[in-house]
Amino acid sequence: METEAGRKIAVIVVAAGSGERLGRGVPKARVPLGGELMLTHALRGVLAADIASHICVALPDGDAELQRLCGVLAAETSAAGGPEITVVDGGSSRAESVRSALAALAPEVSAVVIHDAARALTPPEVFHRIAASLAEGALAVIPALAVVDTIKTVENSDPGTASIAPERVRCTPARDQLRAVQTPQGFDLATLRRAHEQAALLTQSQAAEVTDDAMLVEAMGVAVYVVKGSARSLKITTPTDLLLAEALLEGPLAPRWVEG
Repeated sequence: METEAGRKIAVIVVAAGSGERLGRGVPKARVPLGGELMLTHALRGVLAADIASHICVALPDGDAELQRLCGVLAAETSAAGGPEITVVDGGSSRAESVRSALAALAPEVSAVVIHDAARALTPPEVFHRIAASLAEGALAVIPALAVVDTIKTVENSDPGTASIAPERVRCTPARDQLRAVQTPQGFDLATLRRAHEQAALLTQSQAAEVTDDAMLVEAMGVAVYVVKGSARSLKITTPTDLLLAEALLEGPLAPRWVEG
């Protein structure tokens, strides 16, 4: 798809996670969700949003089943005149997987949207809000929801009080300024590539503190804009998350594109 500013968008789907916390013994993207693999739901969501001219999926290295799934969907999409779907081998970290996908994007692409397969139920409206912000000139834009819980930062207790509890409260940030960040996250392609080039120079401990692509862009001083996310964009990480996602699929509010 071309944005209003004439920019072609690629969507990178990061699907190389191990899924260890789900406890299913298979990569997260291969975990069943509502009778289909999690990656199937994620890719259908991207296709339903209809913003991409190219979709690149970062898979666990050598995962033949997921490669086959993407191949079948790519053939179906191509026959219907949809975007090209390609795959790359993901790396040992999320950042490495994203960099592998960035290197494989079609040359005409000038904006990129990074999405996690673990947020398999993200509705099309979130993708549309990201694409609209990019069309208006944003170099970086993320979806987020207001935080409803009280959040506290903590620090380790002093040795003399550690027997009371291992941690103590350091401060309580103002809740009205806090946001829970989701994917998809949208970027000007040149900006994101530059951010990842700088990130490749980080030490292992520094890299471990980076949890999303927006952090890398923030570190360069680039403004990161925020649009409304969705409660359906939950990240499926634990067995409880999986149960909730199953309930969303089966309940009366299940989006039609998932049901179809």
